[in-house]
Amino acid sequence: MKILMVCLGNICRSPLAEGIMRHLTKEQNLDWEIASAGTGNWHIGQAPDRRSIAAAQSCGYDISLQIAQQFSPAMFSQYDWILVMDRKNLLDVKNLAKTKEALQKVKLFLDDDELIDPYWDDTLFAPVCKQVEERCKEIIKELS
Repeated sequence: MKILMVCLGNICRSPLAEGIMRHLTKEQNLDWEIASAGTGNWHIGQAPDRRSIAAAQSCGYDISLQIAQQFSPAMFSQYDWILVMDRKNLLDVKNLAKTKEALQKVKLFLDDDELIDPYWDDTLFAPVCKQVEERCKEIIKELS
């Protein structure tokens, strides 16, 4: 199983989802490949936002070594699922899909809801981290 988590800049939400999912699947001895990317290019090569790193650490996860990358159409063929954090980024990713098969891989991380972007509000990082953790556990149950 190969899953790509996608948000806008790849420094807040998708690194949390990548790190938590990677940790949980490793704990369960699942041979899954987990990565993340952003639809924007502002943070390519950077570590996650310090607030995401801190929120992850408080939940028992280390995301400090992750490096931001930008989503590219080549990623459709590299991943089984592309889980996107909000509807705007969902639309941006879907617009890059060239085939029906690629389009079918893309869905919202929270099924029918958006994961709020904590970037502009420091108080949102901890609850977003908990929400990501809960959803990652659900996804593992659904797909394994």
